[in-house]
Amino acid sequence: MKISGAYTALITPFNNEGNVDYEQLKRNIEFQIENGINGILALGTTAETPTLTESEKFEIIKVCFEKINKRVPLMIGTGTNSTLKTIENTKYAEEVGADIALIVAPYYNKPTQEGIFRHFEAISNETNIPILVYNIKGRTGINIETETLNRISKLDNVIGVKEASGDLNQIQEVIDKIHSKSDNFNLMSGDDSFTLPILSLGGNGVVSVISNLYPKEMSDLVRNYLSGNVEEVLKIHNKMLPIMKGAFIETNPAPIKEAMKVFKMDTGKVRLPLVEMKNENKNIIREIVSL
Repeated sequence: MKISGAYTALITPFNNEGNVDYEQLKRNIEFQIENGINGILALGTTAETPTLTESEKFEIIKVCFEKINKRVPLMIGTGTNSTLKTIENTKYAEEVGADIALIVAPYYNKPTQEGIFRHFEAISNETNIPILVYNIKGRTGINIETETLNRISKLDNVIGVKEASGDLNQIQEVIDKIHSKSDNFNLMSGDDSFTLPILSLGGNGVVSVISNLYPKEMSDLVRNYLSGNVEEVLKIHNKMLPIMKGAFIETNPAPIKEAMKVFKMDTGKVRLPLVEMKNENKNIIREIVSL
């Protein structure tokens, strides 16, 4: 399976009572599709998934599936630090008709590289949905080393990696040793600011945070690069770079939620243990998005 372009890692909007605002979620999805996004990720890091209840997760998946209505691919984050629970989640995503399961390396447990491989092996053996591996050592506390990822890439259903290690040397190694040798292994940037560097190294696109607010710009960036219009790509990249950096001035997704509020896209607060941004950082975000 080939994937490319810009996929939005959806935020989860909350209402004034702190409950999931499903109507705003629908509006956010429609905004994405109207502005040319290539795909949508539900229940990723940006969705504050660890703070959601099981019933909220099920309802979010239902809303996403019905609202998207096959207009763009739907990716669902199904990974946990339990192999059995991840298999259960992934089977559910498959049953409801999701196109891709995003599965993060198991966090907190600190498995060895062999443990990481066997985790993905067990999931692959029990499911049929295409799997995008998610490497984000800053969140999980472990890095999927290239040798391990190479083994994982040969498992049934594994279609690529969302690379958010923040290590361009490692990403280059993954491209050289895995991606360039297989048409069936896609590499998506997991960091907005790395989108252009990863595309230039041969990657396929980005799973974006800032496209919650800038879906057209991020999808245009990737689309123009893949069509060879580098001059336009540089214009978009340079325009978006301040918000790419600003979106991580505090823990994601607090900054992007704050940016969305400037444009009257009310997202509510973040859920504990995340907290509201410091006032000085709110001001920085407001200045950036007003440029």
